[in-house]
Amino acid sequence: MAKDKIPTSRVGRTARIGGLAAGQAIRQAGTHAANVARTGDQRSAALERRQVEAAEQIVAALGTMKGAAMKVGQVMSFLDVGLVPREYRDEFQHKLAALRDAAPTVTFKDMRKVIESELDDRLQNLFDDFDEEPIAAASIGQVYRATLPDGRRVAVKVQYPGVAEAVRADMQNLGLILRLAKRIAPGLDPKAVGAEIRERIHEELDYELEAQNQRTLARIFRNHPFIVVPAVVSSLSRERVMVSEYVEGTKFEELKGFPQDERDRYAEILFRFYFGCLYRLHQFSGDPHPGNSLRLEDGRVAFVDFGLFKRMPPGSVDLEIQVARAVIEGDAETIMRLGTEVGFFPEPDKFRPERVLEHFRAATSWYTFDQYVELTPEYATQVLFDMSDPRSEYFGYLRHESAPPDHIFGRRMEVLTLAVLAQLHARGNFHRVAREWFYRDPPATELGELEADFWTRAAA
Repeated sequence: MAKDKIPTSRVGRTARIGGLAAGQAIRQAGTHAANVARTGDQRSAALERRQVEAAEQIVAALGTMKGAAMKVGQVMSFLDVGLVPREYRDEFQHKLAALRDAAPTVTFKDMRKVIESELDDRLQNLFDDFDEEPIAAASIGQVYRATLPDGRRVAVKVQYPGVAEAVRADMQNLGLILRLAKRIAPGLDPKAVGAEIRERIHEELDYELEAQNQRTLARIFRNHPFIVVPAVVSSLSRERVMVSEYVEGTKFEELKGFPQDERDRYAEILFRFYFGCLYRLHQFSGDPHPGNSLRLEDGRVAFVDFGLFKRMPPGSVDLEIQVARAVIEGDAETIMRLGTEVGFFPEPDKFRPERVLEHFRAATSWYTFDQYVELTPEYATQVLFDMSDPRSEYFGYLRHESAPPDHIFGRRMEVLTLAVLAQLHARGNFHRVAREWFYRDPPATELGELEADFWTRAAA
């Protein structure tokens, strides 16, 4: 296996990305001038072409990086099917998926050096057995299977040598990439969004912080009836190495072929975990990737990977609940008032409250409407279409909205959770589950009853 050195220099990357941004600005200016003589259909087509060009340039810019590219690609992936018009999506998703899945090729000899340097001992003294073939590879590290001297089977997450320096260098260019994104969404605040992304990604580089996140959730969910968060081996976790309990189960791709009732149960557990952590615990994983959960043999679901993690500041979750209630109750004026207070509507006079309510309902109806639904990929695509496509009837508003940084990852979690549930063709009344958080309603499902009993015992 050839070694692929991870460059850490910013030189050259800024020029490439800056050139892309400048080229896009020139094209946009030209398009704007030409619009004076264009019909409505022609203007729409020009806007669509500009959006495709900007999206492709974002992918190209990320592709020139070796450090943060994959991480930024993952963080921005909430846009992956909504960033470009529908007929271009398959190709664009393929490009972005390739970027997200890309990882440096590093020899085990070099990865072993990281382990021994971080843990200050020889590998054979630390582990009774260590499988040199990784069981998972990600953008900034690999995961190995090993056995401790006491017989415990563990997963060992190891960061690629040099990747932290490369990411930090690439983060200097994030503003340029976000300015490309602003061509698509003029309401975007590149400075505020960039600060939030940088903070989350810098945290993700610190495996000790990830270990703390996982340790916290493992403690909270200990003895939970259907959620498992593997325990962390704190004595063997450092900034670039994290060791945790090894769990084995059915992976998502196989689960997609399970009977409907089992898929529905799995989907409700995913919904309860990701949304429940936000609304009940005020802290949540920002990456509901299909690979980050496993169905255990006893029917419980294990959740892994807590690097991209968000703790909500005081009041932010209450605000989200107030907005959700307003959407459920059809209270457009409250949505406008709350959104204006936090800067979501920077120019409130440009928005009609009833139209804003329609837009919010289009994005959230799968859990804000009291109905039994089947979530399908087509439905998830339509939601994302309504949220970001230039041909969407709501796009005139979307271009001028500005999501507060504290809420960006909440929306990312929400959209990615929907995308995962849609791949399962999950069925259920997700609104009734959500009311447990929004209104403190009694549980409406068997899983809800089990969980309510768990939280009652935990609070005792």
